[in-house]
Amino acid sequence: MFFWSFVVIGSFVVIGCELPPRNERATAKEIAFDLNKNIENEEYVMVTTAVSMPMYVNHDQAAFIRWGKENKVKVSILGPADWDVPAQINTIEEVIGTRPTGLLINGTDPAIAKAINKAVDAGIPTVVYDSDIPGSKRHAFLGTDWYEIGQMQGKEMVKLINGKGKIAYMGILGLANMEDGFRGLLDVVKKYPNIEVVGKFDDKANVEEAAKITADLISAHPDLAGLCGFDSNSGPGMALSVKEAGKAGKIKITTVDWEPEHLNLVNEGVIQLLAGQKRELFTWYGAQFLHDMVHKTNKLSSNDAEAGITSLPTTVNTGLIRITKENVGQFLKK
Repeated sequence: MFFWSFVVIGSFVVIGCELPPRNERATAKEIAFDLNKNIENEEYVMVTTAVSMPMYVNHDQAAFIRWGKENKVKVSILGPADWDVPAQINTIEEVIGTRPTGLLINGTDPAIAKAINKAVDAGIPTVVYDSDIPGSKRHAFLGTDWYEIGQMQGKEMVKLINGKGKIAYMGILGLANMEDGFRGLLDVVKKYPNIEVVGKFDDKANVEEAAKITADLISAHPDLAGLCGFDSNSGPGMALSVKEAGKAGKIKITTVDWEPEHLNLVNEGVIQLLAGQKRELFTWYGAQFLHDMVHKTNKLSSNDAEAGITSLPTTVNTGLIRITKENVGQFLKK
């Protein structure tokens, strides 16, 4: 199957349907485990899906490119332009054949576990970021605890609506991380009998869909008190319909991510809370973990590979950023 992908090398963007040729080099297994190997022409590859999504470009990819420049190594970013997990899997499998120095994979869906395992079995240092992939052999994972995202939104919503009223929430249904977030939200609000949850909705990470759901909710529940969003487009979509209904500030909104549009909506008083992820840390430190593994920065035994040891933290929770009207200016200035 052929698909269009964006390839980012350094600060240049190339669009094509095949992976770029790479210079011949020692296999990743040799690089990773030969203690005496001099490593040359290092290349670290990120594989994601929806590679042109602004949130990914402005945070994940920007940090990865900066890391590559800082360390004077080649970095490439590959993946389909749209949200297409099968295409991401195909990309991972193609990249394995090119033997990159290290592989940094966006944990988009549990279905990518087999491809991750192929990379690890091929001797390629492999780190997963954003969402962990159960059943994979990844050497390390860096990301956010989505249950905490739900908890943060729930606690803030309780305060915003004084513990009573109707609320609804939306995101991409079925994704493990978002379902964890939904659970965190519900575990908070279920303690407040005067809060009624009127619905769980799939906005498919689409602004127009989130806006339509919100408009329908406002029509069905004129006394709607609050909305909670769990994907990057939930907040802008909810805000659009709340503003059109003349209920900005009356219907409270909490959501995730902190793109410029989100920040401006907080500054306007339309969104009350952003639960922001520290996405730059996912890929900066994920790449550094790969680099450390390749260069054996920290040896825990005479031969970590034979000992079955990975000299990296197994799981890293990068934490959350809480953005409200009180501190949004600091992020707008950034």
